[in-house]
Amino acid sequence: MPDNTKSVCEQRVFEEVFNTHSKTIRNFIYFKCRDSAQAEDLTQDAFVKLWNNCAKVPFEKAKSYLYTLANNAFLNEVAHKKVILKHQQSFTSIATHESPEFVYREKEFKGELDRAIANLTEKQREVFLLNRIENKKYKEIAEMLDISVKAVEKRMHGALVSLRSEIEHFKK
Repeated sequence: MPDNTKSVCEQRVFEEVFNTHSKTIRNFIYFKCRDSAQAEDLTQDAFVKLWNNCAKVPFEKAKSYLYTLANNAFLNEVAHKKVILKHQQSFTSIATHESPEFVYREKEFKGELDRAIANLTEKQREVFLLNRIENKKYKEIAEMLDISVKAVEKRMHGALVSLRSEIEHFKK
């Protein structure tokens, strides 16, 4: 029977949570990003946030709270990398001497695509970004998210249908 009187704010309990879950959280993030240093950093950040919010997190919810923090931190990193990539690509298009109309249309399309991606459900967006930005295979995504490959396919299909319908007018 679980001890409901445990508080994550107690050093002994926090150490127990850390010793029990730090390796699995780190592995969870590593399988998403394939970068051990980033996985270590995001894991440490998750535990720091848990400690800072320990009074708000019941002991029995600490594990799921950590996974949520780590996953959200990873998704924020992906979004940040996307912004950096977009910024780098804008310099590339300027350097290639493309016509102003083309640069404008491309910028307009990227903005529309970003809005369409933002309108996806969280599950669809996560699968879409992992597949199209991080180049993960459906099987890898299924393992990372602990879902079936069929579920990944369904989320990706829904994402693509939604994106196609929202950016249809750019086909001209």
